[in-house]
Amino acid sequence: QVQLVESGGGLVQPGEPLRLSCAASGTALGFDVMGWYRQVPGKQRELVATMSRDGSSNYADSAKGRFTISRENAKNKVYLQMSSLKPEDTAVYYCYARKIFTSAVYWGRGTQVTVSS
Repeated sequence: QVQLVESGGGLVQPGEPLRLSCAASGTALGFDVMGWYRQVPGKQRELVATMSRDGSSNYADSAKGRFTISRENAKNKVYLQMSSLKPEDTAVYYCYARKIFTSAVYWGRGTQVTVSS
């Protein structure tokens, strides 16, 4: 049974950095795409950033230049380094992973990020 567990969320002030981590377990296969989405109450879940197994990445416009995604394929881990955080970055951040070969999609339970002074 595949599980994704996020960590690193919290309360930060505007302009501060924060790093999210996600560890996937429960499968001998890897993931071709891993990444992060976020959601605020009353809105749809939206893409933040994803990274393919080969290292190619995709960012939402709101994340470009401020957020950096990285991953460790051998450990099935993905990270999101966020800098220059803004109040509008406040959301629940969800880890996402798409299993290699099967394309099955998995989600973590989410970690709250709050940017406020």
